[in-house]
Amino acid sequence: MPRPLWTGAISFGLVTIPIKVVSATEDRSVHFHQVHLEDMGRVRTRKVCEIEDEVVPQEEIGKGYEVAKDQLVAVTDEELDEMPLPTAKAIEIVAFVDADSIDPIRISDSYYLAIDGQVAAKPYTLLRKALERSDKVAVAKFAWHNRERLGLLRVREDAIVLHAMRWPDEIRSPESLKPKDVDLDDDEIERAVQLTDTMALDDISGFRDEYRDALEELIEAKAEGTELPEPAEGEERESGKVVDLMAALNASVKAAKESRGEHGGQDATVHTMQPRKKTAAKKKAAPARKTTAKKTTATKKRTAKKTTTKKRSAS
Repeated sequence: MPRPLWTGAISFGLVTIPIKVVSATEDRSVHFHQVHLEDMGRVRTRKVCEIEDEVVPQEEIGKGYEVAKDQLVAVTDEELDEMPLPTAKAIEIVAFVDADSIDPIRISDSYYLAIDGQVAAKPYTLLRKALERSDKVAVAKFAWHNRERLGLLRVREDAIVLHAMRWPDEIRSPESLKPKDVDLDDDEIERAVQLTDTMALDDISGFRDEYRDALEELIEAKAEGTELPEPAEGEERESGKVVDLMAALNASVKAAKESRGEHGGQDATVHTMQPRKKTAAKKKAAPARKTTAKKTTATKKRTAKKTTTKKRSAS
């Protein structure tokens, strides 16, 4: 089990469940250090007092809030811990709601809630089964990292998950981002719906971070002093070019069907589309599409490159 990030209890009604909070996700990104390119020495961030112009040790660094220009008020961790919050060491359930009523934009980080001792096993299971049987999710309040937060509790594979949520006033309105009224005919809308049906998937667990794979391959080649991977062959993008929308939809539906091994069918060919526009149309209509054929080809290329790299390294 990952190291607990927080310990406390879930409370709903008069029921209390001692729990530990552990991260439900992990960062798999490739991280870089800042270095001096001339000698590869590490470049580090130094915390310097702007009055003394000297580096300040961590134990002398605290929190200050600017109440007016050039006027700061110091606030200690002890003062924050002693604030009279009922959620200071508890995840207090305040309501049960339908999951569909929660706007996904409000969902933030996710954490698993594990029992803290066998005494918590029965009430933990009780809450889990109540959530499952009622088809509800729990809305809760909790204090963490010196602020009170809103949370969402739901069940995932026999475990209770806590999703940190943003407060309503933290969500910006998209009103100013709406495009002006445009003219769309029913054929274009129906074709777009057909594209969504063609690209529909029941399971997205097969997607992987291809950028990270390529980056790890690049780092491995540089570390071993071997030939760098060749850049992937991609189609040219033409930005700012106006495309035939219906033709783009037709081409995208056809490409999506071909990627699934589907042939034939009644594909509308309303407009003749030039090759250059076809390339732009595919990219615009389905930028996030990942096909099995592409993944297989990419995997074979990476495997072949790694084999060549190892042989060169051995020789």
